[in-house]
Amino acid sequence: MAKAIALSKKQQPNSTSIPLKTWIGVFGTIIGAFMAVLDIQITNASLKDIQAALGASLDEGSWISSSYLVAEMIVIPLTSWLPEIFSTRRYLMVNVVLFIGFSIGCAHAWDLPSMIVFRAGQGFTGGILIPMAFTVLLTSLPPSMLPMGMALYSVTATFAPSIGPTLGGWLTDNFSWQYIFYLNIVPGIIVLAAVAYAIAPQPMRLNLLKHGDWWGIGAMAIGFGSLQIVLEEGSRKDWFDSSLIVCFTAIACLFIILFLLIELTRKQPFINLRLFVRRNFTFASIINVCLGLGMFGSLYILPLYLSEIQGYDAMQIGEVMMWAGLPQLFLIPCVPKLMQIVDTRLMIAAGVSIFAISCFMNSHMTHDTGMAQLRVSQFVRAMGQPLIMIPLSTTATGGIPKEQAGSASSLYNMMRNLGGSIGTATLATLLTNREQFHSERLGENISLYSLETQQRLSQMTQYFVNLGADLATAKEQALAAIDNIVRREAYVLAFNDCFYFLACALLLSGLAVIFLKKVKASGNVAVH
Repeated sequence: MAKAIALSKKQQPNSTSIPLKTWIGVFGTIIGAFMAVLDIQITNASLKDIQAALGASLDEGSWISSSYLVAEMIVIPLTSWLPEIFSTRRYLMVNVVLFIGFSIGCAHAWDLPSMIVFRAGQGFTGGILIPMAFTVLLTSLPPSMLPMGMALYSVTATFAPSIGPTLGGWLTDNFSWQYIFYLNIVPGIIVLAAVAYAIAPQPMRLNLLKHGDWWGIGAMAIGFGSLQIVLEEGSRKDWFDSSLIVCFTAIACLFIILFLLIELTRKQPFINLRLFVRRNFTFASIINVCLGLGMFGSLYILPLYLSEIQGYDAMQIGEVMMWAGLPQLFLIPCVPKLMQIVDTRLMIAAGVSIFAISCFMNSHMTHDTGMAQLRVSQFVRAMGQPLIMIPLSTTATGGIPKEQAGSASSLYNMMRNLGGSIGTATLATLLTNREQFHSERLGENISLYSLETQQRLSQMTQYFVNLGADLATAKEQALAAIDNIVRREAYVLAFNDCFYFLACALLLSGLAVIFLKKVKASGNVAVH
């Protein structure tokens, strides 16, 4: 009997022994996700050059980024259904080829409309690479190796956004803005080769198209597409003072409600919203929304501060942002081992707290705060993010059947992207409103009849006279200089308020950790 048991154990595959071919497939899809995340941020540092080349205004040029994000928001939920029809291998390969093609199209865009079309194409095809990498992890790796897979996946969500603007700025400064799109060609070919070799071909199931949830898909596309437009353009259009924003808000509310009703009542929905019945998935998704808010909000607000207040160029901004990216490459491999020792809920709580502390550190900036001072807070942030992302992904997906991996991946990634869009829109509005508030308060304390103000004006007038200006011109320049100082200080205080908001949002999301069930490092929900 003992021999039979020993023989039986010997014949069982070792769950930690994964074929090289499987790892090649996993790495290939992760490179694809990295490429897609990088492409979201990489145009930010080069927008002025692209706008100038295409003859677009600042408002018009914003659609270069918005079109990508709108298309991505629409396509992410579809990745739970389309791979079932076309097969994972074929779906990935076709979209990678199209993504490379649209990238080349962006580099050769002849005017703004053509650029917007090509960027939307990038969003539709590149948007699937992020959730598909997550799905391949969930379906290819055994539970014992999922934390390691999540660690690899988290690099795409943390490191890629940190280096995106830097890389884009460097390519634009040293070559031209077209090279930020040519950059996708080589990684795209690597992804194609890895997927073609490692992911097994499966027959297409085109008959599923006949029974497709087309009403649900249509409602989702219109609803979430409209919502993304509202979030991207709301601040620039002064929100509900714009008839365009009012119209798109009404459309978004109507069709998102319709989408929810269809998916919850249909027997075969294209995406399984009932996953939110799972306690861990729901509360992990809430934290994920706030994580997206914190991550993408920081990536929006800090470069803006460095550009507007410190006058940094793209490379200098990149040097600051890298302190939140590079350390994570060394910290992330340690997290799966730590998960075997420490309760994942404690790790998530610690990560959220550390991330919030880094934001609190940035909420006390002055106009002298620069690279030297910000390195510490960026490093603190780098220590916090991996402690959230990897345990949170494992907790969210723990116990979910493999046949639901597509829906879980789509919903989980959509929640983080949605949090990022909400965060960026909120911060843009908060920055404007708080700058106006602080300008008024500071202005109230500066009176031309004040002795201190008169002394300061006299000193600055003399300074401009020494530079060669006549007395009348020097007085005007002195008044303008004081006005600029007030605006600068108001902006610094507004930036501080934005970081304070991010810190509070992260701490509030940490309350959701209380409601999470304990999950083993293998990804299985622990039995109580």
